[in-house]
Amino acid sequence: MRDAFSEYHPLVNFAFFALVLAFTMIFSHPACLAVSLVCSLMFRVYLNRGKAARFGLAFLLPALLAAALINPAFNHEGGTILAYLPGGNPLTLESALYGAASAVTLISVINWFSCFNVVMTSDKFIYLSGRALPAASLILSMSLRLVPRFKAQIKEIENARKCIGRGAGSGTPLQRARGGMLILSVMVSWALENSIETADSMKSRGYGLPGRTAFSIYRFGRRDRAALCFLAACAAYIIAGAATGGLYFRYFPTLKGNLTVSVCLVYFALCASPVAINLLEDIKWKAIESKT
Repeated sequence: MRDAFSEYHPLVNFAFFALVLAFTMIFSHPACLAVSLVCSLMFRVYLNRGKAARFGLAFLLPALLAAALINPAFNHEGGTILAYLPGGNPLTLESALYGAASAVTLISVINWFSCFNVVMTSDKFIYLSGRALPAASLILSMSLRLVPRFKAQIKEIENARKCIGRGAGSGTPLQRARGGMLILSVMVSWALENSIETADSMKSRGYGLPGRTAFSIYRFGRRDRAALCFLAACAAYIIAGAATGGLYFRYFPTLKGNLTVSVCLVYFALCASPVAINLLEDIKWKAIESKT
């Protein structure tokens, strides 16, 4: 699936994720949490389709329920008592809602980071930070792509072992354990060797030397300027609204909050902008196809 938002300048992509991640972790108002969760899920489903839905059912939903249930068992603050636990401690509405809010924050951050990993590729990282922090940007880009490459390499080794009758599910438990340790040993050796080869390759190309030029396919155009101005305007309005109490909410000792609807709508426009960009591009593409 083509992602139109990924085609924007890396600075626009990075600025968007920096804003939504910061706001998701800072604002605890239920409306803001709901907006961040819904928008992050929509963007993740758009990028990954069925894979995102399966991951949500298999991991995110149990994590949400677990975090929402664990907090009231240990946190007994709050003035609205719903019941008493077997140990005599009260179960309060405030602690239950705070646990649910913490769980929603955690899942939203996971979703945004998942989208971040798809949109912000390693070449974008190197482009943004290569000149200022060449060594750090190289290490960070290698770290981000380590897990996907590690998984692909493990799958390749497992397929090769299946061809000779030594797959992960064959043999006695002891043989399977030895096979797993052998695969792990091979993967560690491969990762270390690959990192050394990458470092030598970048060094031979003069990476990080002063005055070195680099080819770049990214150009900051009119569309990128408009997107960056939109992000800056939304961020300024949201920060100003939060500073004046438009997104205030507390959970203890009792529930109390305030919500400025316009600030919440701007926050929704900010979080939903990648999905909106992709939907507009899809509509344009279908309109062009219908004319041909």
